[in-house]
Amino acid sequence: MTTYSINLDEKGQEGPIRCIFFSEFHHIAGPKITCQVPDNYISKDIFDNVSVYIIPKAQLQRSTITVTLKDYKILGFPVKIDDKKYARNAFYFNLCFVCNSEARTVHYEPVVKKMSDFLMALEIENTFLSASEDKTRLAEMLRHVMQDLNLHKMCTLTEGTMTSHLKVVRLAPEPQPVLDHQVPIFLEGREAFRSDQWDLTTQQVLPYIDGFNHVSRIAVEADVDNNLVKSCVQNLVYYGVVTLIPIFQYSNVYATTPKLKELAEDLNLQEKCIEYSSKSPRQPAFLRDIFRMYSNMTHGSSMRDLCQRLNPQSLRINERRLVQFGLIEGLIRRVYKYPIRLPGILSEECKNNVLYKYFTGSYNLDEICCSTGQTVAQIEDIVERDPNVVMLWK
Repeated sequence: MTTYSINLDEKGQEGPIRCIFFSEFHHIAGPKITCQVPDNYISKDIFDNVSVYIIPKAQLQRSTITVTLKDYKILGFPVKIDDKKYARNAFYFNLCFVCNSEARTVHYEPVVKKMSDFLMALEIENTFLSASEDKTRLAEMLRHVMQDLNLHKMCTLTEGTMTSHLKVVRLAPEPQPVLDHQVPIFLEGREAFRSDQWDLTTQQVLPYIDGFNHVSRIAVEADVDNNLVKSCVQNLVYYGVVTLIPIFQYSNVYATTPKLKELAEDLNLQEKCIEYSSKSPRQPAFLRDIFRMYSNMTHGSSMRDLCQRLNPQSLRINERRLVQFGLIEGLIRRVYKYPIRLPGILSEECKNNVLYKYFTGSYNLDEICCSTGQTVAQIEDIVERDPNVVMLWK
């Protein structure tokens, strides 16, 4: 038995278009496929099972519909053209893309809609769809679209004096909420983005994104509401303009990730790292020194300890940018500290100290500092003096 469903949201990997078919409502035979490429990809039995969704009732006209079967996922945009020249005073059709059942198809939705509008305009202009039983030209068009979209993610359709440009735009996943203590950093140079590309609030925020200012500080320095700054940064993350990294402090601890081995093998990554991390482009750092700096980042060593031991300035290395590059490329990760109060009786001093409500293991020191205005040293001093508070590193 065939099963099907209408999906409003979906997950999965992007996959190629396996078939494009054109269906219409015949005033005697009912819904049917009148053209598809490749031929007979969707059988009559399968189509009959889902035809009620392919040529639906009026409430679902001009709505994106996704029907998932065992082996296929069918994406369509049903259209109705009202005109007394048609039998039953209307012409119903649906152009459908077919992909594998597990494939993600949401990025094809604007393309299906735009192509359907193009076909509707052709039909209104010269009865391109309904005038003849011969669908040879339509089949050529569908074949051209499927081939170009699968290969190039774009396609140009021309019929008579009418032209339509189709393009598959990759949809990024919704970014996570931006937090006060996170630091936005450009993935390309700031000069690559014109200020007139953005709204006025974003233009006000952009000058303060330097890879070191966290969101709360940007809000203060730009004189913009904190929540507006978070929205701007989230938007920039979505479009791949910036990414988020932790606050840099010399008391921070970093640890290498398995991806560090790529630095020893990937020549392009090596060039980017040397260019980004060197104090001066005229006197670039040596890769061996950069690699040694990264390799010595361990749980037991703060950035201050590392700098005192290896002296990156004498190695022509800008240690702050070295850390930035490592975080952006995933070569290193930040090791966070989480204060946790153990079960026990609180002293009066502790009860009156607002910091203790953060000592649950759910807040790291960066978050606590941004929320309370305390420094890392002040919080660590409290933890050191209270035997009922321990510090979790992870």
